Amino acid sequence: MASTELETPPKNTTDEHLDEIPDEVEMSLFDHLEELRQRIFYALIAVAIGVTGCFIFVKPLVQLLEVPAGDVKFLQLAPGEFFFVSLKVAGYSGILVASPFILYQIIQFVLPGLTRRERRLLGPIVLGSSVLFFAGLAFAYLALIPAALKFFISYGADVVEQLWSIDRYFEFVLLLMFSTGLAFQIPVIQLILGYLGIVSSKQMLSGWRYVVLGAVVLGAVLTPSTDPLTQSLLAGAVLGLYFGGVGMVKLSGR
Repeated sequence: MASTELETPPKNTTDEHLDEIPDEVEMSLFDHLEELRQRIFYALIAVAIGVTGCFIFVKPLVQLLEVPAGDVKFLQLAPGEFFFVSLKVAGYSGILVASPFILYQIIQFVLPGLTRRERRLLGPIVLGSSVLFFAGLAFAYLALIPAALKFFISYGADVVEQLWSIDRYFEFVLLLMFSTGLAFQIPVIQLILGYLGIVSSKQMLSGWRYVVLGAVVLGAVLTPSTDPLTQSLLAGAVLGLYFGGVGMVKLSGR
């Protein structure tokens, strides 16, 4: 009687290779904290340089951000108000200018602990996140802010004269731009969740009713104004990004 031998399936060497951590180096907790301290220190230096450089050229930046307001006159209602506005604009702009170097420091800190498979995903995530963030800034500057300001200027234009506080105006503009940039990160988050197998494209699509409700709430929360047009534009953009992210997750086979 012939004996039958059970054959063990061969191991997938490609998967094993992708799950390896190349150039793995053992580091103590103290070494990790020391490296983290250095990375944060370098990032703060880059931010300080960026803020200083933007403060030197802050007046052209202020004039650029005043363009959506059209012919509205801005007032300085308190001593030093424009100075503190300049600091705000330089601060936001400096962080934006230094963001590539900050991202580089973050990547260098987490890279040694990533497998080859995770490193393949890192490049597209960083690139996509950066592109979407700047796209969000552009969308806010070109669409959301002009729409909101047009609504406020036209409403009551025959009753009140348009004289605005420069501090309140820039608080509105900067908050709207950066909150929109953060909202544009939705597809990146979806791709990460899909890649990790936490949520599939089918599950994302099945909860579309909750997504619509969440987009409306998000548009109301992130929009510093209360006009329905701006909130609707932001909610529509969030929905478009979400369903676009579902499509990308589906194309990736998740």
